[in-house]
Amino acid sequence: MRKSLQILFSLVVLALLAAGAWYLLRPGQLPNQSRPGPNASTQLITKGEYLARAGDCVACHTEPNGPMFAGGRAMATPFGNLYVPNITPDDDTGIGLWTPEEFYRMMHTGVSRDGTLLYPAMPFASYTQVTRADSDAIFAYLMSVPPIKQANRAHELRFPFNNRELLIGWRTLYFRQGEFQPDPAQSAEWNRGAYLVRGLGHCAMCHTAVNALGGSKESQAFEGGMIPNQNWYAPSLTSNREAGLGDWKVSEIADLLQVGVSHRGTVYGPMAEVVYNSLQYMTDEDARAMAVYLKALPQKDDTPPPTSQARLVGPEVMETGRKVYVAQCAMCHGAEGKGQPPSFPILAGNRSITMATPVNPIRMVLNGGYPPGTKKNPRPHGMPPFSHILNDDEVAAVVTYIRVAWGNTGTPVDTAQVSDLRKLLPE
Repeated sequence: MRKSLQILFSLVVLALLAAGAWYLLRPGQLPNQSRPGPNASTQLITKGEYLARAGDCVACHTEPNGPMFAGGRAMATPFGNLYVPNITPDDDTGIGLWTPEEFYRMMHTGVSRDGTLLYPAMPFASYTQVTRADSDAIFAYLMSVPPIKQANRAHELRFPFNNRELLIGWRTLYFRQGEFQPDPAQSAEWNRGAYLVRGLGHCAMCHTAVNALGGSKESQAFEGGMIPNQNWYAPSLTSNREAGLGDWKVSEIADLLQVGVSHRGTVYGPMAEVVYNSLQYMTDEDARAMAVYLKALPQKDDTPPPTSQARLVGPEVMETGRKVYVAQCAMCHGAEGKGQPPSFPILAGNRSITMATPVNPIRMVLNGGYPPGTKKNPRPHGMPPFSHILNDDEVAAVVTYIRVAWGNTGTPVDTAQVSDLRKLLPE
């Protein structure tokens, strides 16, 4: 009997604690506050447009060929589909009745106007670092765009992930609220870059591995990981054996971010979309500041340097790969993989080719791809897809060849890996 009472008392205490946490995390609707007038200064709106582009808001909140910021886009997650909301200033279906205070609270805490906890697909864990002044500018810009009356679509998440109360646990484990605080030991340029990369740029969302709960640890930030449901690998920015930038020039990093190509590399896949929608609009000064911060990320090369894995490849596979390369690839990338940068990337010594996971080079051979068309590179050179020309054995052989030829230190690719990725191609 005494033991049962102890258990009952413990459950009551836990329930009270959960209720307290729920009350604190769901503060409800803020008191009615004044909305910004229609005459918000052009300067403030222009600043907000720039910052909204830095945050890449359009990428999620706009359906392909749909009205800007009207929402409705499906965002696939391992738990089901989320549907992105309308953030135009429509009073009924958008944010037209919001106040700057409510918008800032959403950005800063991940709590919506009505007290609803937001799913972390909205990068509030990064946006929490955005200053109140910048949040107000973004809000002023959003209030200036044409209102679109388009109702928001309900999420389609499996049980129990459709229960928002579970987000209390996620937030406890993975969310740290707080505006960006400059590091007095660093330069103003470094701090500006850190603010953009860690805040509006939310770069860690892709370049940090997530666990089964969709969370990531700050201690593993920028160490690389698969992008959920996109089947691209975002390489580590802290390892010179992946995309670590320790031996890059600041100008080369800035070019990659703002232009999409540099003499050291080219962006494809999801990163090409980020450059197209967002980073190409950064000023030269902000692109350089981001490069300065990224270059200064601590490098974590703990493993010994890899050696060539060519000895692991059978002669027949190597010969098949060589023949495919000569017939399909050498015209652009050169017989020795030296490329023609920045138009055609170097393959010899290219760490994006030799990373532990071969996902990206396999996808490039199957899908092809273009760097983004940017203001500084409006007519980029692209790579055609080969999925309709090469079978799985040939793709595996040519990717294996470029991963081990010319002193490259990648590992062989097997046919099953190619087959798995081919299944993801659109029909």
